[in-house]
Amino acid sequence: MPAADAAPFGCAIRRLVLEQSKRANVGHIGSCLSVADIIAALYSGTLAIGDPDDPDRDRFILSKGHAALALYAALHVRGWVSAAELDTFCGDASRLGVHPEHVVPGVDFSTGSLGQGLSVAAGAALGARLLGSERRVFALLSDAECNEGATWEAIMFAAHHRLANLIAIVDLNGQQALGYTKDVLDLSPMAERWQAFGWDVHTVDGHDERQLTAVISDLDTTSGRPHVLVARTVFGRGVSFMEGQIRWHYLPMSDEQYRQALREVDDASCAAALLTP
Repeated sequence: MPAADAAPFGCAIRRLVLEQSKRANVGHIGSCLSVADIIAALYSGTLAIGDPDDPDRDRFILSKGHAALALYAALHVRGWVSAAELDTFCGDASRLGVHPEHVVPGVDFSTGSLGQGLSVAAGAALGARLLGSERRVFALLSDAECNEGATWEAIMFAAHHRLANLIAIVDLNGQQALGYTKDVLDLSPMAERWQAFGWDVHTVDGHDERQLTAVISDLDTTSGRPHVLVARTVFGRGVSFMEGQIRWHYLPMSDEQYRQALREVDDASCAAALLTP
């Protein structure tokens, strides 16, 4: 797929997240909106995936699996998940659950047990090296996952093996299910911690798709250290009453909240960006 304008792609993801979460009456809306621009930047041309079955495609692991609806929205825009299947999200016998399953085209690994995704990504990156493949591996983590020891074991492992083909992105929105991250377990300064463990660190605006794309394109993924983008984001970005509010980790929307949320994200550019495969 040729590179697309990531900003309209991000708008399309946000609108689909609102539509499907309302239809299914489920939460995790704020988490999806937090990463919409990151996923847009990846799927608008950064990831080398012409075909989700190509063995040499780049791999993407959504370690924060509860944001799966944002990923499904991107896969729909790319044409790998149909509108009919997207409308089964969270329904009986659907392949599209709250957390992603690898049976879905474009989903490389099942995730949802937080703190495990980077370990899987490090293994996939090492496997690519052993096979002589130039494919890259991307892992999108929540900042709260960095509370977990398994994440730091994977960070050490990747640095030890100098997995330059591994790119982690930390969604630094500063909150988690039951509180603000600084109050649950303060991990600041996040960038310095990853750097101390031997990673190539870049602090970026997680809502600036062009900056994300430019930073990734400049990375040396053939030799040297693994890379991490510490992406500053706003939980619930794009919907004023959700931004920075803990309760929107789980809550579904009322009818009036849904109408307001759509009004806020559904401006002219967003409406034009809602692509139908």
